[in-house]
Amino acid sequence: MDALQIVAMILAGAGAGLINTVVGSGSLISYPVMVMFGLPPVSANIANTVGLVPGSIAGSWGYRRELSALRPLLLRLGVVAVVGALIGAFLLTRLPSSVFSVVVPFLILFAALLVAFQPRIAAAMKPVEGTRWRPLLIVVLLASIYGGYFSAAQGIILLGVLGLCLKAGLQEQNGLKNLLQTLVNLVAAVFFIVSGGIAWNYAGCIAVGSVVGALAGAWVARRLPAKYFRAFIVVFGVAMAIYMGWRAFS
Repeated sequence: MDALQIVAMILAGAGAGLINTVVGSGSLISYPVMVMFGLPPVSANIANTVGLVPGSIAGSWGYRRELSALRPLLLRLGVVAVVGALIGAFLLTRLPSSVFSVVVPFLILFAALLVAFQPRIAAAMKPVEGTRWRPLLIVVLLASIYGGYFSAAQGIILLGVLGLCLKAGLQEQNGLKNLLQTLVNLVAAVFFIVSGGIAWNYAGCIAVGSVVGALAGAWVARRLPAKYFRAFIVVFGVAMAIYMGWRAFS
């Protein structure tokens, strides 16, 4: 890597860390930059997952106040997230890379639309008196499998469903989303490290930038009104789905 690539990757990591904390699709900033610099798609995805771990931890730490109110949920959901991450990481190293490229845009678009219509769906359902454990555990498992396979947009998926299953505000949901993302990224990263073949120069640059971006993201997210926060999530998700679809089918 030359000096320009190093700077570009650190900036991409900072952007990814910020967006991951606010929305949960930061990989769609850092991952394409690595591909542009010539890293194969699956190798770029692995390096991206490993590099974003420090930023994920920083983002969760930035939301520690909101997470303190959700402690009863954390153990159950954490176990499910770990299992899902292992399954997803295993699939990434076994399935053809062509599957990876084709499936991702549709998953991102679905997640963004789910966030857009979440208030209407929630209004049509019975009010949440407690935690809807069964759908919550199923969705967290599926999102974690997806996150272990491709880390981008798992946060959008989680934000799209947490409000339907939990009696909690959007910022509390976002804090929980950040913690689950951290667990998934960490477990998947350990799996990839054990498997070997990581582009450490790219992963290291992403790690440096992601910490700064994640801490800034926690500050930004708390100051966004809920309706603007939701609109930002939807617009960003749809835009990234179009971009990834263009890359996959062009």
